[in-house]
Amino acid sequence: MATPVGAPGAGLRDAHRHLGVMPAYPFYGGPPVNPDTTARATVADLLDDLDAEGVERALVMPNYGVPIPELAFSFNPLVIEAAAKDDRVRAALWVSPRAADAALTADALTLAGEPGVRALKISFLLGGAPDDPDTQPGLDAIFAAAREHHLVVHVHTSPGAASDIDRVGLLVDRYADDVDLHLVHFGGGMSGHIKLVGSRFFDWIAAGKRVYTDLSWAIGFTPRWLAAEIDRRGLGADRVLFASDQPWGDLDGEYTRLRAAVADGELARAVFRDNFDRLYT
Repeated sequence: MATPVGAPGAGLRDAHRHLGVMPAYPFYGGPPVNPDTTARATVADLLDDLDAEGVERALVMPNYGVPIPELAFSFNPLVIEAAAKDDRVRAALWVSPRAADAALTADALTLAGEPGVRALKISFLLGGAPDDPDTQPGLDAIFAAAREHHLVVHVHTSPGAASDIDRVGLLVDRYADDVDLHLVHFGGGMSGHIKLVGSRFFDWIAAGKRVYTDLSWAIGFTPRWLAAEIDRRGLGADRVLFASDQPWGDLDGEYTRLRAAVADGELARAVFRDNFDRLYT
């Protein structure tokens, strides 16, 4: 039997993985821990992982999560190094719209034209919000750089607080007419999934918004429902990408769940290969 298109070793693209090792941190008031147990510190280790997994292209960005903004920014040279060393790697730079990070972001944006850079990564997990007036100048600067350099803005979503799709969706409304916007984790939870599959994701596409997503962290029913809606509506097959989110996600688990939903036809080729090539190569 032939290997399915997109299977590890058969053209798989990964639109979201991290590079860099962070110190242990006392998350949620507990003892210092390192939950990202497969984090990689070097380009060589990253490339070894791609070899072992059969990943032929990957968008690689700084690791983050510990609330030390300087740490995530410090990994930007590392992801640029990875992209320069191996053509399988495309780099996403860590940037932040927070006013407190304005100088660090300005320095990071000077790297936006470096070879191999294809995206700018933002997350509100470390502070700020899409509707916070203090972040507006930073957001404008980030999206202006993305527009100038033809980069994707890659933004985390998760339920509640500043990363909720109700608030991150404001970025789609404001910027996605002329900038590609990748909504990571497809809303990140039950409420976001239902809002997006139920109508919002397709409404944005129909309105001409340049919006993309991946299904990493998606709750079990979501990939099948989204695939069925794409088929029913005849819309959205070109907007969904495979992503592992390693070391916070699990490539094998993410692949298996998504493969079960999209089978081995045209949608599978789009999700596991073609959409990445159009957006990030």
